[in-house]
Amino acid sequence: MYDYIIVGAGSAGCVLANRLTADPSKRVALLEAGPKDKSPLIHMPVGIALLANSKQVNWAFETEPQEHLKGRRLFWPRGKTLGGSSSINAMVYIRGHKADYEHWGQAAGTDLWGWDRALTLFRRLEDNERFGPDAYHGKGGELSVSDLRSVNPLSRDFVRAASHVDVPVNTDFNGETQEGLGLYQVTQKNGRRWSSAQAFLRGAEKRPNLDVLTDARVTRVVMDGKRAVGVTLNQGGEYRQLRLNNGGEVILSGGAVNSPQLLMLSGIGDSEELRKHGIPLVHHLPEVGKNLVDHLDITLMHAANSRLPIGVAPSFLLRGVSALFSYIFARRGFLTSNVAEAGGFVKSSPSCERPNVQFHFLPTFLKDHGRKVMTGYGYTLHICDLLPKSRGFIGLKSPDPLADPLIQPNYLSDPEDIKTMISAVKFGRRVLAAPTMALHSKREVMPGNSVSSDDQIADFIRENAETIYHPVGTCRMGVDPESVVDPELKVRGIEGLRVVDASIMPSLVAGNTNAPTMMIAENAADILLGNVTVQARVMTPTPTADTTDANYSVPRAVEMERR
Repeated sequence: MYDYIIVGAGSAGCVLANRLTADPSKRVALLEAGPKDKSPLIHMPVGIALLANSKQVNWAFETEPQEHLKGRRLFWPRGKTLGGSSSINAMVYIRGHKADYEHWGQAAGTDLWGWDRALTLFRRLEDNERFGPDAYHGKGGELSVSDLRSVNPLSRDFVRAASHVDVPVNTDFNGETQEGLGLYQVTQKNGRRWSSAQAFLRGAEKRPNLDVLTDARVTRVVMDGKRAVGVTLNQGGEYRQLRLNNGGEVILSGGAVNSPQLLMLSGIGDSEELRKHGIPLVHHLPEVGKNLVDHLDITLMHAANSRLPIGVAPSFLLRGVSALFSYIFARRGFLTSNVAEAGGFVKSSPSCERPNVQFHFLPTFLKDHGRKVMTGYGYTLHICDLLPKSRGFIGLKSPDPLADPLIQPNYLSDPEDIKTMISAVKFGRRVLAAPTMALHSKREVMPGNSVSSDDQIADFIRENAETIYHPVGTCRMGVDPESVVDPELKVRGIEGLRVVDASIMPSLVAGNTNAPTMMIAENAADILLGNVTVQARVMTPTPTADTTDANYSVPRAVEMERR
């Protein structure tokens, strides 16, 4: 019997397990569908290039055919191991823009989810190697944030291109301003990946009041009426139940794909959708799985005229052997690279109030998530629309709890998104044409010089765009009755059940989602432990404004008290 059962040991789940077991009187189970995070490819940063092919630690989902991407099904890697996606991601530490959290606070009707509170939590979690403690950064937290130990010369020249495209060099994307080009800080410690499992679970998993179960696939939440009382799980082909103590809670932390799927499998969701699959209705909550939003990404590639990049070529073998020794004995060299070493945030148009495009620069060829090997030497610029308007959903393909869910992102369904992407590609080309980058280029490989008009660029995007791994929003938090969870992250209409992961985001942050997800878990832990109190009132009438607009606001219906 447990006081808390946490489903999913990813970016959020590991934080929760750490915080909730700090009270020795509380017994906690942390359940992970995947294996332990023992693979050396997880801990050696450059191993990211190979993790997309590892179905052992990767859900390897696939979307439905995308109407606006020429009917293609997109590959959706998601972490399936201790640490979740923080164990297979590019380790880029980005919080997002202040305006993102101002919108969250408005959507939730409380400063508990606003920028000032978020910044406090980010600083608490962080142990920054270069910055802090100061107004924006923290020291002494569990999450190690550091500079890359060995930066490729091409990444530095990418940053130097800033002056040629009229944007600043930014030495701290998580500081006062976001705009500019710069080197990314990463979630690494001493040249190794520092996942949520490394940061928060390693120190907690020895506690006697924490049980960590791996290869444990939760198939449904066990309900007694409209109260969660436990979970059913499949481990090693055998089904069994874990139960809660009186007053205990199940916490779903499976992410934007798995959490809504599990709610629906448990009878919580749109009644028509559940009826279609023969699932008994527990509670009609039609927004479960809706509001799916993700960053769509397109890549530009150049063949290099030197051997400076990380390459796949016979001439690179000797360098690789040297790098292996450097990594083993000094934790330096290109094996410590997160691959996405540099990047930036820019405005696709001067009329934009804030950056709406993000770059990730890779001093190597990387195509199709690393699943297709490109030989030779080159470099890649990933370009994504930070503030997409298109919305999709997560649904069920079948009532089989071991089947993959239906994933329908509806990329580019809003015509404004393709316009932004076209402008972003043009901006990216300007950066790569700057003198500091042009000196490295032999030729543009993707899309190639034959692609120049807006129509040609749009066609290139529709043929090649992919996810950059930031799905959120499918269990949307809000103060309105239509939201899936309230500002305390309680599932509406259900007792003893919360969702704590990226699925609760009311809107997508303008940046990478790993750090914000950890922050969500830290806030949730404070709520669960009684460190903050939320007093909510039902909102009527329901707001009808466009909640994707950063200027959207609702009346303050929640007050926060700090104890």
